[in-house]
Order: sequence, then C-alpha cells, then structure tokens
Amino acid sequence: MTLPNKLPLFVSCAGGVEPLLEEELKRFLPPGVRSRVQALRGGCAVSGTAEDAMRINLESRLAQRVLVELIEGPYRHEDDLYALARRVDWRDWLTPRHTLRIDTTAQRSPLKSLNFAALRIKDAICDQLREHSGERPSVDTQRPDLPVVLHVGPERAAIYVDTSGEPLFKRGWRIDKGDAPLKETLAAAMLAAAGWRGTVEQGGALHDPCCGSGTIPIEAALIACDAAPGLQRRFAFERQLPFATPAMKAAWGEMAQAARARIHPPAVPLYASDVAFRMVDFARRNAERAGVAQYIQFNGGDALERPAPQLPEGMPGSIVMNPPYGERIEVRGKAAATQPPAAGYGDGGRPARDTGRNEERDAGDDFFPRLAAHWKRQYTEHAAGWTAWMLSPDMKLPSRMRLKESRRVPMWNGPIECRLFRFDLVKGSARQPAAEAR
Repeated sequence: MTLPNKLPLFVSCAGGVEPLLEEELKRFLPPGVRSRVQALRGGCAVSGTAEDAMRINLESRLAQRVLVELIEGPYRHEDDLYALARRVDWRDWLTPRHTLRIDTTAQRSPLKSLNFAALRIKDAICDQLREHSGERPSVDTQRPDLPVVLHVGPERAAIYVDTSGEPLFKRGWRIDKGDAPLKETLAAAMLAAAGWRGTVEQGGALHDPCCGSGTIPIEAALIACDAAPGLQRRFAFERQLPFATPAMKAAWGEMAQAARARIHPPAVPLYASDVAFRMVDFARRNAERAGVAQYIQFNGGDALERPAPQLPEGMPGSIVMNPPYGERIEVRGKAAATQPPAAGYGDGGRPARDTGRNEERDAGDDFFPRLAAHWKRQYTEHAAGWTAWMLSPDMKLPSRMRLKESRRVPMWNGPIECRLFRFDLVKGSARQPAAEAR
C-alpha cells in the first residue's frame, strides 16, 4: 500500500506542552508541511506524509506518540464502532501473520465498557481478514505489530494506527533508574520552555544539582549534540505494511543515516550532581548508553554545598532541576540533617513514608530557603549570569525561597500539576524592601 501524500496525523503530548510541540514540529518538518501543523488539546494535528510520520518519531523530543487517523464518524453504541472499523481496509496495514492490540481512550463517552468497545474493534479487524484469507491475526498485548487506538467522544469516534509502538519517552538508553524517574519527554519540555538549545546564545552551560538518574543532563547533552532522540530505539511502523515497501525502507535508512552524520560535540559544558552517589552512578551509566557520558561532568554532593561550576568568561549558565517534593520523594542531605533518613534528590529515590506527620514537607521547607541562599552566595558572582529553572507542584515556592520568579510555565509531571519557575540569579534580593514597596 502507498499512503496518500496528505496523511492526517495526530502527534500526542503531555498537557501544557502543545505550543512547545507545535514550535518543535515546525522547526524540523519540511517547509511545505509546517503550515499544516496545528496545536490542539493533547497534541498537534499534522497533515503530512508517511515520511513525515517517520521523521516525527525519529526527531521529536516532546511527542508521546505519532498516530495516523484512519476513519472518524458518529456512533451511539458498540455495534456502530464495529461498523466504523469494517469500513477500513485492514489488508493495507497487516496480514494474518501480524499481531495487533487495541487501546481505547474516552472523553465524556456514553459507553459503559471501554473494554467491550475495544473488543468490537478487534472483532471487526479479525472478521474482515478471515473473510478474505480464511485466517485472522493474533493479539499481542506487549509488542504488537499494529497498535490500534480507538478514541470515543460524546458522539463521535475515531480509529488510529499508532506508528510509534512504545511511547516515545522510551529513548532506549535508560536502564538504571530510581523509584520516581522523570520522563525524558518532560525533561525535554523543561529545556524547551527554558529556551535552552545548547549554545552560548541560547542557555549557555547547563547544571542540574539534583540529577537523580540523569534525565535532564542526558536530554540536554543530546540536544547540544543535535542527536535525534529516536536513534537508539525501534518503532512499530517498521513492522507495518505501508512502511515495508523498498522505497519506504530506503527513505527510513537515509533519514536515520543523515541524523547520525550530523551529531557533533556540544558547544557548552554540562554539569550534573546528586547527593546520592548511587544515583550518580546510575546517571553515568545511562549517559554511557546514550553516548554522551564524555560530555557531562558528574559529581556527588549536596546541592546546598557544591560550589557553582566555573564557566568560561562571557558564557551564561542555566540551572535546570526537578527537585524532591512530597508527592514523589523525600529530601536528603544537609536539609534533612535533623530529619529521619530519606532518599536521594532528583528524578530517582524512595517513595515518601507515611509516618503520621509530613516529614518530607518539613525537610523541604528547610531545603528550598537554604538552596536559594546558597544560590545567592555561589551563583551571583559570574559576570554573564545564571538563570535557574525549577519544576515544582508548590505554587508558593517563590515565597518559600524568598525569591521573585520572572516566569512560571504550567506543566504536568504525570498526574501532578506543576509549574516551571524561572529565577534570575542576581546580586542582592529581587524583592523590594518593605519600606520601598509601600
């Protein structure tokens, strides 16, 4: 099968990331496609080609999945969904030797059972192939050749093919991790919101003092090296019939080869540290698998005590961090010196214990003011300046740190609503004295 030149794609992403994803897609898609990219709720619609679908899977740091819309229409009950799926010629996408899986999403759907809705879509596909060949494909819930997505709204339904397979935050390099890892796509979204592009002009040097298993510095290194995030993994489209033609295989091979050829050493230094030496080892091993370990200086040590990295004259610095907070992990180190033992900083650690009082909140109340004071001592002397970007669910974090944020960007860390706060680290206080304020 040859897919049409204008293919309705939906590129999904986390809530709040849609405008960043739209900007990213317009940056690397061909000029003729950029005008057909539109941010919607939960992702971006793209009128593109099969090559564009492959390119988005390879190049997007922010997308979760790349879906091809096959059909859309009204429905009232599950039999309508069966009829809708039968209108698709599934022989263009798979044979009885392939495997499939049906996933379902819903928004104000009147259906009582999404599992039964998924079963009706599966029945429609299998019945159609059995009628034409006498055989039917099997279901594989782990690694199907054809992941199919059914979305049901209040009155209309849409059926998609997922060309990604595993979600795109799975880059292929993370093996070592803590109990609360930051998704690679969220780390990339933090860097995108910060305008950090790995150059002296766009962000400068990068430092993550609570690096955990290394997600933020590794994503930053891949950006600074211009390494495509999908180079180390496989995709579902590689096993799907429309992408299995010699021409499509050749196009994919050329696309991947061009992405490998453009990788270069970063133009700025990258630093990462964590109070838990175990997590630093995890981060270093993950960076080795990602191919960027030689570009990141890893250290162990408390974020409240480590001095600021020494940067070349004229180079600005960006602190980008996902600090510990109660919904994820406990604070550890100097800020927790008076608290019971806890886990590490950053994107890995042990879940907070339920001890009958909010110990991680107590430690956090001490950690953040101390961190701000440490920044004022260590990071305000550099002539080119440092900017700090911190992800937190605490909307009152700036007041707790006694700092005035210059920007706050809404983001979601899984189910946790957060803000990405920007603090410009300058000498003295960014707040006016009380007398002047009045």
